[in-house]
Amino acid sequence: MGSDNSKLSSENVREDAITNPNTENVPVDNESGSAPTDKPSEVVICDKTDLSLISQFTTGSEETTCCRGEETQECPCASTADTSAGCCSVEEHQAPVSGKIFYGSVKGTSKEFSYSLLAKCKNAGMSFEIVDMKDYDPEELSSEEVALFVVSTYTDGTPPDNAAWFCQWLAESSTDERVGSLHLQKLRFAVFGCGNSQYEDNFNVVGKRMDTQLAAMGATRLRAFMAGDEDNGHMPQAFSSWANYLIHVLGSPIGAVQPAAPLPNTEEDLEEETASEGESEIDESEAANGSDDDIDMEDIGGAAPRRGQKPHVLKEVNGEKKEMVTPKLRANLTKQGYKILGSHSGVKLCRWTKAMMRGRGGCYKHTFYGIESHRCMEATPSLACANKCVFCWRHHTNPVGREWRWKMDPPLEIVEQAVAGHQQMVKQCRGIPGIVPGRIEEGMDVAHCALSLVGEPIMYPEINTFLAELHRRRISSFLVTNAQFPDRILNLCPVTQLYVSVDAATEDTLKAIDRPLFKDFWQRFNDSLSALKEKQQRTVYRLTLVKGWNAEEVENYANLVSLGQPDFIEIKGVTFCGEISASNLTMQNVPYHEEVCAFSSAICDRLGGEYGLACAHVHSCCVLLARKNTYLKDGRWHTWINYNKFQDLVAQGVPFTSEDYMEPTPDWAVYGAEEGGFDPCETRFKKVRKHKAKEDQNTENAP
Repeated sequence: MGSDNSKLSSENVREDAITNPNTENVPVDNESGSAPTDKPSEVVICDKTDLSLISQFTTGSEETTCCRGEETQECPCASTADTSAGCCSVEEHQAPVSGKIFYGSVKGTSKEFSYSLLAKCKNAGMSFEIVDMKDYDPEELSSEEVALFVVSTYTDGTPPDNAAWFCQWLAESSTDERVGSLHLQKLRFAVFGCGNSQYEDNFNVVGKRMDTQLAAMGATRLRAFMAGDEDNGHMPQAFSSWANYLIHVLGSPIGAVQPAAPLPNTEEDLEEETASEGESEIDESEAANGSDDDIDMEDIGGAAPRRGQKPHVLKEVNGEKKEMVTPKLRANLTKQGYKILGSHSGVKLCRWTKAMMRGRGGCYKHTFYGIESHRCMEATPSLACANKCVFCWRHHTNPVGREWRWKMDPPLEIVEQAVAGHQQMVKQCRGIPGIVPGRIEEGMDVAHCALSLVGEPIMYPEINTFLAELHRRRISSFLVTNAQFPDRILNLCPVTQLYVSVDAATEDTLKAIDRPLFKDFWQRFNDSLSALKEKQQRTVYRLTLVKGWNAEEVENYANLVSLGQPDFIEIKGVTFCGEISASNLTMQNVPYHEEVCAFSSAICDRLGGEYGLACAHVHSCCVLLARKNTYLKDGRWHTWINYNKFQDLVAQGVPFTSEDYMEPTPDWAVYGAEEGGFDPCETRFKKVRKHKAKEDQNTENAP
C-alpha cells in the first residue's frame, strides 16, 4: 500500500467506497464514529472476494487476517488452498441481514424500483421481502428491524392509494404522545421518494413526511432521504446510487460506517458532485459548476456539496439546454408506435388512417368536418404537457412542464421530418390486405394534421411558424390545447380548427381529472376559454365524459359555454386504454353512446336552443353540437370545411371568419341518420370476436 493511502481522514469516507468493486482500499471509521487512528483499519478486497462478503467485514483490529484460514462452513472463503495471504479483514461472521422493502406506487415506478432493490439485497446475501403498503398493518412496524421505503407522491401532495392508510397511521402516530418517541427505536430505515419537481411545493412531500415521521418515532436512519426527480430523467440512476449505498451500510457492522460529510439528498445534489477533493487539477469553479462526468450516478466518487451550499439545478449541459426526450422515454414511446422527431416532437399513424386506406370508414372528424382520414397526419411539436390526466391514453410516458425549458428544434425541420415519417409509415401499409387501389398514393399526399397526438403543442415557442409551414404546404391544422396557456391562445395565428379540452366543469373535478401542474390552473382554465371568443376561425370545446367523474355536471358545463362561446362542442365518451397503475379508470367509467346522447341533449336544453345536435359518430361514441345561428342554414347543417378555401384565405393574408370556409354536412353524417355517422361510400367491417368461455358453453350445450 502506498503511504498516500494510509492516512485518510473521515472526511474522505464516501458512499461509493463499496459500490465500486475496483476499489483497492476502502477506509472506514472505527466503531465509535470518531476519526481513524494513526494506523487505520482497512478492508482489502481481492479479485476472489465477492461484495456479498461485506457483511463479514469489521474494523478496529490492527492486523489483517484472512477468513480463508478459518476452515468452517460459515466462511464462504473456506476450503481455499491458499491461506497464507490475507484477502479480507474480519472479526466475526454476522448473520444475514433481513428486513422488508415497502412500496407505495402510482404508476408502478416505485414498485419496479423496490424489486430492483430486492435483487441487489439478494445478490449481497441478504434476506428481504417485498411488501405492498396496503397489505401491511403499520402497528407491526415496531417489531421490524430494517425497513426500506420507496414511495411516490400523487396529485396535490397525497400518497398513492395503496399507501394512504400507512401514511395516515404514520401521521397520527408520530404526533400522538401516547405512542411516544421511542416506539420504533429498534427500527433502522431509509426512504426514497419518487416525484416530479414540476409540482414545486408538493415535490416528494410524501417521502419527506414519511422520513421525518419515522425518525420522530425513534427509528434510526440508514441513509438520508433521497428525493428522486422524474423530471430530469436521472431518477433510475439516483435510485441505484441510493440502493448501492444501503447495501454497503447494511453489510457493515452497526456503527462501523458513518458518513462524516452531508450526503446528497436530491438528484440535483448528486449532479453537483464532481471529482475528489484530493484531485488538485479540479479547481473551485469546476467543483461548483459540475463536470461532464457527473451524470453517472453509479459512480459518484468525489466531494459532497459543501455545508450550506445551495443546490443548483442543471438545466443546461455545456451551455446548452437539455433535450426533452431522454433515452428511456424515447424507448417507451417508440415501443408504443411513435416516431420521435428530433428532441421533442413525434408522429404516429392513426388506426383510422389505416382503416380508411382499406375502405373501412373514417374517424369522427371525417363525419363531422369532412377530412379524408387516410390523408391525415397525427403529430405534435411538443411531447411535453402541463397536465397528467387520469385518462391519458399515452399512459403518462410523456414529460411534463409549465414552460419550455428544453433544447428547441427548428419548426421547418420538424414539419419536414413529420411529413417524411408519416409517408414512411404509409408506405409500410402496402402489404396490408384489402387496401383500396389508389389510397396509398393519396395517403402519401398529406392534407390534414391533427395536432393532438400527445403533449401540449401550443407550448412549442415556434408554434406559429410551425402552423404557417403546414399551411404553406396546404395542410389543414386541427390543434388541441389543454386550456392552461391563455396567452398562447390569444397570440395564435389562424388555425383551421382550434380545440380546447374541457375535461371538467368545476375546480375540484378538473384538479382530480387533469392533475395540473399549475397552482392557478383554474384561473388559467377560465382565461383560456375566454380567449376563444377573440378567435375568428372555428373553435371547439372538447368534452370527454368519464362516467362517475364528470358525466353528471350538465349545469356546470353549460355555465362554461358562455365564457368561450365556441362554434362547436364535441362530447365524447372516454376511451378505456387498459388498466394502468397511474389511473383507477375501468370499463365502468366508459359511457354508452345512448348516455352520451342524453348528456348532449341535456346540454342543448340547458343552453336554451343556442346549440343543436348536428352530427354523431356512433362508433366513436361521439356527438357534435353546433351553434345554430351560424351553422344551420335553411334547415341544413354546415359543419364541413372547404379546405381549399381556407388555404386560399390564409395565403391572401386578409382577415376572415369561420363562415368563409364552411360547407354543407352530408345527410348520412347528421345526428339521427340511420347510418350513425358511417360514410355509405365505405364498407362496414365488424370483427368477429371469439370468447372462449362462450364457445366452451356452446360446446357443453351441444347435443
